[in-house]
Amino acid sequence: MNVLITGGAGMVGSHSAEYFAKQNNGMVIVYDNLMRSKIFHSDKKSVEYNWQYLKQYPNVILLHKDIRDISQLRACFKKYRPEIVIHTAGQPGVKFSLNDPQEDFSINAWGTLNVLECMKDFSPQGVFIYCSTNKVYGDNVNEFEIVEKEKRYDFTSIKGIDEQVSIDLTGHTPYGVSKLTGDLYVQDFAHTYGIKTAVFRMSCIYGTRQFGFEDQGWVAWFAIRFLQKKAITIFGTGKQVRDVLWVGDLVDAYQKFIDSDLKFGVFNIGGGCDNTLSLLELIDILKDITGYKVELKFEDWRRFDQKIYVSDVTKVKQQLNWSPTCAPKEGVRRIVEWLKAANI
Repeated sequence: MNVLITGGAGMVGSHSAEYFAKQNNGMVIVYDNLMRSKIFHSDKKSVEYNWQYLKQYPNVILLHKDIRDISQLRACFKKYRPEIVIHTAGQPGVKFSLNDPQEDFSINAWGTLNVLECMKDFSPQGVFIYCSTNKVYGDNVNEFEIVEKEKRYDFTSIKGIDEQVSIDLTGHTPYGVSKLTGDLYVQDFAHTYGIKTAVFRMSCIYGTRQFGFEDQGWVAWFAIRFLQKKAITIFGTGKQVRDVLWVGDLVDAYQKFIDSDLKFGVFNIGGGCDNTLSLLELIDILKDITGYKVELKFEDWRRFDQKIYVSDVTKVKQQLNWSPTCAPKEGVRRIVEWLKAANI
């Protein structure tokens, strides 16, 4: 069984690739243009580390290519006929999308349609998994009443955001729009062409081999800054909350959908209400784990930042018999240990 993982050098992609390389007798094709550092204007290598890491697996094929090049993508599908496609490739930065919405659209929307078209033409009996985002709900998330506590915000009337919250009649960032476009195309390819597809609307996914930047990957970013004993800039109060999910638990959900009898699914996925962190709470955990203290600098809220987003994961638990296994403090400890060992 051949597995194609777009964006396979990213954190989610590389963990997916490693998982299937260990589980699978077929080939795992990692397809990535390695542009993450460019997106975040960093001169430091990031996904290049994962690219080299995956070379240890003899059944992994590394293709340095861009999903927006349809001719190269079609050639890949024609040659390998993947039975599973995990589409993690994407532009993940809200700030980037605000500065360059056309590039953001070309990667997240046009690129996704390219992969779906190739799936339809060459692997219509396969399984397609799409990495969507909680940003598809836009400002509708902010319609729910919240309360401010000492170190966090909490919802007052709900536990989390479920799949019934509207994705329409709301403000989105360009990033939210481009990811929602891909999200809807994936749903429609199940409806129109009968392809088995799953949309996973992800909250904060974190794990080893994550190269966080100030604009994306905040758990890893804070951990890196702590180990470097460098100041951390907090935009807003630091009480903003997200549910966090260990990357291995996410890949487990992918496998459970692949093995299921479901032909289609849309799932909100994250740590859920039992696995949440505010920025200030993460800082406390890092102080405890590392024994370090760092300077905190506070600045104004960033545009479109949400005070709280927590996934209601009831549907994915019930339909896939899945639950998170890694508690936030344990996950943060794993990241710190990996950063030290890798000398990041």
